Amino acid sequence: MKMHLKYPASWWRNVWREALPSGNGTLGASVYGAVQEETVVVNHADLWHWGRKDELPDVRFHLSETRRLMDENRFLEASWLLANALKERGYKTSLASRFPLAAIRLRMPCAHPFRKYERSLRMDTGEVEVGWNDGETRYTRTLFVSRADDCIAYEIRADAPSAVSGDIALRLHPSDRWQNEPEFQELERSATVRTEMGEGGAYVLYGARNDDGTDFGAVLRFIPEGGRIAEGPEGLRFEGADRALALVKTFVSCEDREREWSRLKAELSGVSLSYEELLARHVRLHEPLFRSAALELNDAEDDARSNEQLLLEAYDGEAPAALAQKLWAFGRYLFICGAGPNDQPFGLYGLWGGDYRLVWCHNMANENVQMMYWHAHVGGLGGLTESLYRYYSNLMEDFRANARKLYGCGGIYIPAGSTPGIGVPNQIVPVILNWTGAAAWLSSHFYKHYAFTGDERFLKETAWPFMKEAAAFYEDFLVEGENGFYKMYPSVSPENTPSNFMPKDGKALAHPMPTAVNATMDFALLKELLTSLLEAGRVVGCGAEELEKWSRMLERIPPYQVNEDGAVREWMDETFDDRYDHRHLSHLYPVFPGHEVQREESPELFAAFDRAVRLRNLGAQSGWSLSHMASVYARLGDGDGALESLNALARSCLLPNLFTLHNDWRNMGICMDMPSAPIQLDANLGWVNAVQEMLLYVSPALVKLLPALPSAWRRGRLEGWRFCAGAVSMEWDVDGGRFAAELRADRAAELTLRLPERFGSLALSDDGTPHSFEEEEAGRRFRLRLRAGSVVTIRNRK
Repeated sequence: MKMHLKYPASWWRNVWREALPSGNGTLGASVYGAVQEETVVVNHADLWHWGRKDELPDVRFHLSETRRLMDENRFLEASWLLANALKERGYKTSLASRFPLAAIRLRMPCAHPFRKYERSLRMDTGEVEVGWNDGETRYTRTLFVSRADDCIAYEIRADAPSAVSGDIALRLHPSDRWQNEPEFQELERSATVRTEMGEGGAYVLYGARNDDGTDFGAVLRFIPEGGRIAEGPEGLRFEGADRALALVKTFVSCEDREREWSRLKAELSGVSLSYEELLARHVRLHEPLFRSAALELNDAEDDARSNEQLLLEAYDGEAPAALAQKLWAFGRYLFICGAGPNDQPFGLYGLWGGDYRLVWCHNMANENVQMMYWHAHVGGLGGLTESLYRYYSNLMEDFRANARKLYGCGGIYIPAGSTPGIGVPNQIVPVILNWTGAAAWLSSHFYKHYAFTGDERFLKETAWPFMKEAAAFYEDFLVEGENGFYKMYPSVSPENTPSNFMPKDGKALAHPMPTAVNATMDFALLKELLTSLLEAGRVVGCGAEELEKWSRMLERIPPYQVNEDGAVREWMDETFDDRYDHRHLSHLYPVFPGHEVQREESPELFAAFDRAVRLRNLGAQSGWSLSHMASVYARLGDGDGALESLNALARSCLLPNLFTLHNDWRNMGICMDMPSAPIQLDANLGWVNAVQEMLLYVSPALVKLLPALPSAWRRGRLEGWRFCAGAVSMEWDVDGGRFAAELRADRAAELTLRLPERFGSLALSDDGTPHSFEEEEAGRRFRLRLRAGSVVTIRNRK
């Protein structure tokens, strides 16, 4: 449960990229780990700036013209029609960005060159530690962000008396890229810092003004044990203490920083607990979340190597099981620390961005947001997903206006990118603007939450209204083609351009002509949405007329197509040729993340999806797409292929602190070339999901145990993983031929259970617990009828 490193954060200039993170879902802290001049960047989930929201013009009349041009095969002209119409009307909405609230700056004198340096992160407690020897004295600094007290607790101590001295301050975190921009300079001028001395310690008061005219800031209370404390040039100076504790509380979106300073000073002055007592209060809330699920691979718990050592082995070709397991735990840790009780979903930088206009900082719903939530329910963290549903539900008025003004449709249109309060279109380019699938894709997350929780109130009050409005858009948007099936256009397969519309001169263009007809993903999303509505309709008491309407719509969805290479086509319309040189895997949705196509039911179609992923060019991938690809291979039953995708990710897009990057900036040929290589934590959370997909497949009607076990993971166990009606524990030893599992039902359910083949014939218990089963395939497949409290055990047959 611990990661440790032998080096401090050291990325040139943007040092925050390699910091160690802590957080409580609202407040985040990033610890650099330097010895002499330490920085801790402080972030708040609700602190955003530099966005702009314009009134969306009514351009619905362009849809008929777009379709007329497409009917005439004038696809490039049609592609830009809607975007140009908005630009011509001066529409310039832009998304906001999260930015650092402050930085804690600490300077400590060094009498000798450091020795025995280490920094570490305890994932089960959320505690970051930095330690080193200065001569004969061992110094240790520890920090965590409290879930119990909503503050940062930061302690400095030494193993010698009166050895703790230095300077500490709060300040505006400097920018690596925007320091010469007028917006940043205005922000910098607004920042004020002052110190106050009191009986309960000393205080640093910091505040600045956001672009909306509101204040944000923090108060730091410093409590030394022994020694002396005084005002310093920028903050507080302390000398000769045995140890010292800094407590930091923050505020955002307030009208008067003076009033907030007084409030936070009063709160902090009332804290009489020690660091250890504060930590214990926090751990009581944090640890149950982290330990809600467990995993051990190949006895990796005994592997004490540092991150650097593990990464060197991964760089040599194969990620050791200890790294795979650690990254599974780390992704869960990030989600726990970054997805909190507020109305903000987990972001691409979590709560640990360190600059002021972060690349792709917004919530992106054509892959990235979804990837960050795939793992949650199976991993026992479904309770942390509710901010996702609140966030998108809070923007419904924008989404309704979008559908009406862009396309003349009812229901909702969700732009791929959004930030708090900005749910109108913002990336005014065809590849984003002409994609209509976000609402349907997000609907799958709403319905998944119901499937795992059985919460009928959530279904009726939250999921059902959202899903109905997503479907209402399609009811108006779809047209009937000549063959009686629906025709969907404009239609985009996210961010990909058909190969026959790429520039013939080989000129590098990101999205030359993405707007097409009948993208496979669009119909896969629609099919899943309608199927879910029909299932949910029987629970909420939907009228027969609506159910019949959705059933008729389902019948008019065209079948998936296979190309000359034997792969599922990315566009059903044969006008558009498949392009394998791309990172998105959108057309594989029916296999993953959907559950529509299974080998047992549709072997030929399943093989076509298998062929499609294997044709993707490795050099065109990104960090997040390698995570996605691993989950696809897992659904295909290819554990070694899934693990090789993760191996490639570990060799190319991992930093020493295990943050994932969009791409490898070193041009090693594994993924796309992009010098900036921005952090994107979607791949961290995608790794969690991929590992879970290898070991447990879950849909409401089907559970597969060890569906894609890689040959390298010879032994292992997992506990607390979830299926839709309960929990799963499992243990395996390939070399010893041993397998055992247990399913515990929280509520009644009927499902098919498929068991792994490599352990010989397996048997289910029949010990009188309230369940029944039928063996449908000797020792391989069982039909279970579970009641609340059922316990099913699986063992090797004797």
